[in-house]
Amino acid sequence: MDLFGQMASVAGVLALLAVTLWWLRRRGMAAVLPRRGGRRLEAVERLPLGPQHSLHLIRLGEQALVVACSPAGCRVLATRTWRELGGEALP
Repeated sequence: MDLFGQMASVAGVLALLAVTLWWLRRRGMAAVLPRRGGRRLEAVERLPLGPQHSLHLIRLGEQALVVACSPAGCRVLATRTWRELGGEALP
């Protein structure tokens, strides 16, 4: 097969994938990925305590979680509202 034939085959496969994705989205079987501005989960800050231990401040919507991580696993230490910590509300 010559180079033009190979490029045409690749373009055909990509076009078929695009048409399939459009059809699946139209039927509601494939969701559009959420935009970055609509994130509800955010890792705000990390404090390393040692080589394998750390504290994490996580924002989940209007809640703030302090999570301790170690080789044994992770555990939620405290939960507060985001406003109690002086944070801004979500838009």
